[in-house]
Order: sequence, then C-alpha cells, then structure tokens
Amino acid sequence: MSGPIKSLDEALACIADGAMLVVPREVSGVPMAATRALIRRGVKRLHLVALPTSSLQADLLIGAGCIDTLETSAVSLGEFGPAPRFSAAVISGTIKMKDATCPALHAALQASEKGVPFMPLRGLIGSDVLKHRDDWKVIDSPFGNDDPIVLLPAIKPDVALIHAPMADAQGNVWIGRQRELATMAHAATRTVVTVDKIHDGNLLGDPLLAAGTLPGFYVESIAIANRGAWPLGLPDHYGVDAEHLALYARMAATAEGFAEYLDRYVYERRAA
Repeated sequence: MSGPIKSLDEALACIADGAMLVVPREVSGVPMAATRALIRRGVKRLHLVALPTSSLQADLLIGAGCIDTLETSAVSLGEFGPAPRFSAAVISGTIKMKDATCPALHAALQASEKGVPFMPLRGLIGSDVLKHRDDWKVIDSPFGNDDPIVLLPAIKPDVALIHAPMADAQGNVWIGRQRELATMAHAATRTVVTVDKIHDGNLLGDPLLAAGTLPGFYVESIAIANRGAWPLGLPDHYGVDAEHLALYARMAATAEGFAEYLDRYVYERRAA
C-alpha cells in the first residue's frame, strides 16, 4: 500500500511499549479493531489517556496487561455494569490511576493543541480530585485578588488512535461532528486512524464534507478496518452490539472468563 494508507499492523507500528496513547470516548469512534491488534502484538506499559471516559476499550487493554498508567475521568460498561478488569486492577493496584475530570482532560489536551505549557481551569476548586494530583497547581490569578485558579500541565500524547467513517487517498479523514477527535490529533505527535472505507475523491474538495474533515497533514497513517468500532457503535453509522457487550460483562467478571474471551474474540478472530 502506498501513501498514508497501510495495513493495520503497519499503521500501529508507531505505538511502542511505554507510549502515551490518547483514545476517544466510547461514543466518538473507538478503534476496537486496532485495540485487538495491539493486544495480539503484546504492547506493554502504555500510558492510556481516555478523552474523557472509556468503556470496553480500556477494560480490554487493562485485562490484557497492556496498561501501566490510566488517565481518565471514568471507565464503565454503562448499562452493562462496572468495567470488571478495570475495577480489579484498581483494587489490586496493578495499574497507576490518574483521576481526572472531563473538562480537565479536554483543557490539558487543548494546551498541547495551542502549543502552551499549561491551561487554567476553575471548576476543580473545592474538589477532592486536587488532593490526588500533585501535577495540578493552584495559584492566585494574576488578574484578581483572592481568585484561585488551577493550572493543568499540557498533555502531549505520542499517538492519537481513532476510528472514523472514511478517509481519502490523500490522508484526509472525515470525523463529522466528533470535534474532540480533532483536538486529539492536534495535540498528539502522531495520529493513526482506522476507517470503514476509503472515499473516492478529495474530502477537502467536497463542500458538504470539508467542514467535518481532519486534514491529512495531521494524520500519520490510515488503515481500513470495516466496522472497526465493533462491538461499540460508530455515531450515525451503526449502533452498539448490546448482546456482545452483555456477553463480555459476564465473561470478564472473572480472570478465567476474561482469558477465555481473549482466546475467542481477540486471538481466535485473527486466525479466522
């Protein structure tokens, strides 16, 4: 394959052990096919930043032993209950947890997007989250008396990993209404995208599609992964596979059941 379009494994090769990886929330285009490929490759010691929450993706990576540090505001399977491997890892202390809030994560990535070392945020004042984040600093505002403000250090991920409906051969990616995906791409050193299909034409040249398109100069590589968010949904394209998520919740409730899930739906699908 030529240009930015590569095989899935080739596209993911830049995600090395110990990398800081930022991924989107569970309803914004989660790259689940890429996640399974990373688990098959045996990637280790990732610092995973979920913007601002995660569900199945984080739980799978944690259970498979890929995560060293998790930075997010929540991990849950939603209506299917707690995220079992995340819960077990936090209780056992096998991952480092950096508690955050949704606005804080957005602000810290926006700092990198803007090329500044930190971003101020007011809403954290008075919360217990501040007690557990030594890297967040409370200062007096230089523009007012007795006006404290929190400074958040910029988050600069090594790689942003997303799934989108389509891209073109020039490397432009259509993200539609999911504008946080653009923030992730702007903030990260590299962006890797899986897509359901390649668009015939230039997305930036189409007046109906250009406004929702991430320009190719932000994109390192693209891999085709049809229905690559499954079993999660892709907004406006296909929904969540609720039956499969319920199955995962049951199987992953125990370490033995989770191992069986990996064999059946991560490693076995590779062979198929």
